[in-house]
Amino acid sequence: MSTFQAPKGTYDLIPPNSATYLAVREAIAAPLRNSGYGYIETPGFENVELFARGVGESTDIVTKEMYAFETKGGDRLALRPEGTASVLRAALEANLHKGGNLPVKLWYSGSYYRYERPQKGRYRHFSQVGAEAIGAEDPALDAELIILAHQAYRSLGLRDFRILLNSLGDKECRPVYRAALQDFLRGLELDEDTRRRIEINPLRVLDDKRESVQEQLIGAPMLRDYLCEACKTYHEQVRELLTAAGVAFEDDPKLVRGLDYYTRTTFEFVHDGLGSQSAVGGGGRYDGLSEMIGGPALPSVGWALGVDRTVLALEAEGIALDIPAATSVYAVPLGEEARRVLFGKVTELRLAGVATDFAYGGKGLKNAMKSANRSGARLALVAGERDLAEGVVQLKDLASGEQTPVALDAVVEEVRRALG
Repeated sequence: MSTFQAPKGTYDLIPPNSATYLAVREAIAAPLRNSGYGYIETPGFENVELFARGVGESTDIVTKEMYAFETKGGDRLALRPEGTASVLRAALEANLHKGGNLPVKLWYSGSYYRYERPQKGRYRHFSQVGAEAIGAEDPALDAELIILAHQAYRSLGLRDFRILLNSLGDKECRPVYRAALQDFLRGLELDEDTRRRIEINPLRVLDDKRESVQEQLIGAPMLRDYLCEACKTYHEQVRELLTAAGVAFEDDPKLVRGLDYYTRTTFEFVHDGLGSQSAVGGGGRYDGLSEMIGGPALPSVGWALGVDRTVLALEAEGIALDIPAATSVYAVPLGEEARRVLFGKVTELRLAGVATDFAYGGKGLKNAMKSANRSGARLALVAGERDLAEGVVQLKDLASGEQTPVALDAVVEEVRRALG
């Protein structure tokens, strides 16, 4: 065993489990690709200031969880703790919003990093698939993204997840609510850190998971009672579109999410089989974020779904994804001449689109056939000196054990026929 291990709070993705992660990523990406979203990839680290401004200086992410460092050249960088700020930065830098076709619809997939206290479902390195629709203020866009995430989860077979929905108001009505909430919170028995938060972003106090805080929040003013007419109408339209699409949701007046940039629609996907770390994904509208990071006014909406959390949700529901074997055909040569000839056939089959593997390392027949079975292949191609003298190889069905001689020049055709 190596003397090195993966850093605390991280994990390695290795076969065969990694196939499930790939399948989950693909299931989330499929409805996005089908709805006009183009793929974007951004660096794993960015300027610290992008996250401080975008995510919010008072958030736990920026104050406690971000991996920040100074480079040899004196730049202050941070490993990305979330995807939205990076994607919006990249879209602005490339002037995608000036192409005349708004919204700019983008999806992405990658690793993110937060200095968390490691526990099941909460890691220091985690994987997400996200989507952003940049540059349009339209309730149909908010509804579209929620529906696409719902579609992705359903396609995986998940049933026990719930969608929580709220509105955080906008720059017209939120300041009035913020002031009322601050007045209420200042009268509570809270620790120093939480008191500081009241002055910077009081909405985050509502998100505090401690029971001692939650008990004191009973009777706190609710944002929904302070929404202006425009925000009420907007939220009602999102709700109507979701209902018309047959997507069930629950109104959650305390849902604020952990990032400062959200306005109006905010939502979370939770799975009750995951215990305290029940959120599998979430997002919302962030109409002011572009201006916060120095861009023009670009109302936008997006979400990120946790790949790790989704895999845990599948396990909680006892769902095993139907993942096809990585190998369809396994070639077993007996002798040097057979190695040369069969290796040529393996290359031909691969070029013809057939997933094929080879018994490397000069294994004997018994060990090579064990490897063939372990690979999950349906067929084996076996050849020895006598077969080659007759111009054939043996095509063996690994499930039934049936074996048929096949002419060397007909191997690709016969394998395709046998695989259906």
